[in-house]
Amino acid sequence: MSETDEELLRRVMDATASLWNELTYERRQQFFDGETVWETEDYRKRYIGVLGSASAQQAIRKNDQAWKGFFDSDEPDKGLPGYWGNEDEGRDLRWYGRNDQYTIQWGERSRLEIPIGKALKDEYDLTGRLRLEVRGDPRWGGEQGQLEIQYDEQRDQFRAYQPVEVADSHPRLGAPLADESAALDIGANNLVACTTTTGKQFLYAGRDQFERFRATTREIARLQSKLREGRYTSKRIRRLYRKRIKRRDHMQDALARDLMERLCDEGVSTVYVGALTDVLETHWSVRANEKTHNFWAFRAFIDRLETTAEEFGIEVIERTEAWTSQECPQCGSVERTTRHQDTLTCECGFEGHADLVASKTFLQRHAMVARPMARPVRFEWDAHEWAESSHSHESPKEARTNPQVASGGWGANARRDPTGGIPRL
Repeated sequence: MSETDEELLRRVMDATASLWNELTYERRQQFFDGETVWETEDYRKRYIGVLGSASAQQAIRKNDQAWKGFFDSDEPDKGLPGYWGNEDEGRDLRWYGRNDQYTIQWGERSRLEIPIGKALKDEYDLTGRLRLEVRGDPRWGGEQGQLEIQYDEQRDQFRAYQPVEVADSHPRLGAPLADESAALDIGANNLVACTTTTGKQFLYAGRDQFERFRATTREIARLQSKLREGRYTSKRIRRLYRKRIKRRDHMQDALARDLMERLCDEGVSTVYVGALTDVLETHWSVRANEKTHNFWAFRAFIDRLETTAEEFGIEVIERTEAWTSQECPQCGSVERTTRHQDTLTCECGFEGHADLVASKTFLQRHAMVARPMARPVRFEWDAHEWAESSHSHESPKEARTNPQVASGGWGANARRDPTGGIPRL
């Protein structure tokens, strides 16, 4: 896009975030005062000049949905709807368009057109709608739904998400060509260990990212200890919180997409993941709980997996994975096994990578695994994408713990908002 196009798009998305923040702030104060959150100012009129009436109304409806979800939720820790950044530190840029507000034309020069408000049109001497070039391949054809545009700060890219309504008889362009299965072990050290019925194993390392997360957490705690009595946050602390969360979410989004692309290439149509209750029961230590709940944000990651998998026509099923990380695949014992870091050993002589063992054992409970396992492919995060490690085709336990490796199959190897006062919206 041209510099003017980008400036226009940023102003439209920033106005959407500003509208969201103002509406959210009013509703939070009404909630804390015990009043109804549904009687508010008409923010549509305030933002109609920049967004246009329909786009402003879409942002308000999105906020309505967030509050309805909060009141309907049976998870009290889910929290009140929050803010999309602020004016001083930067807002989270988003835009929502009703299905009849925008058009997408696919071809050699694919094009997206969205409406903007009259005041903005007059300022930029623009007639008609804002026209943007887009790239990407649609996976389904069908009746279009609400469009969402987000700005990815880490990659400096604008991303558009378009749901479509597909009839049951419509061919799904992104559906796997085969009916293979995969199982995921979501861990505290290695983020994901995956085994497929095609004999492939993938391992996504997470120690370095967790240590970076902890370092930011320690810096937040240090800054909080220096605040004067009665204060709980500062501009710098809020900036660090946002940076920490954005880095984690970017990494998880990229992981989910990278993994699903690989599974789709393998013909995987079903992915099994462990139920949340199993994670809560298994990771009981303070450090592991910090990984599972704060850094990993397990429930949010499963939602990411399911949303991404849906794009590829892959079904995600939650099943119990109890004891898979302690069960020896050689003799079946759970009492005689010992785990040290990434290595699982058994008195029967078995030794293997604990997380890959768990993912294969988990898969065997739900699908036939007849093919021998190839050497696992190991991926590391470079702050932008998941890249294959230089140790990728070594056994993970060779690369990490370097034990003796046996030969053979896969196994061997108040009134104010209490969260921060009056925010800069």
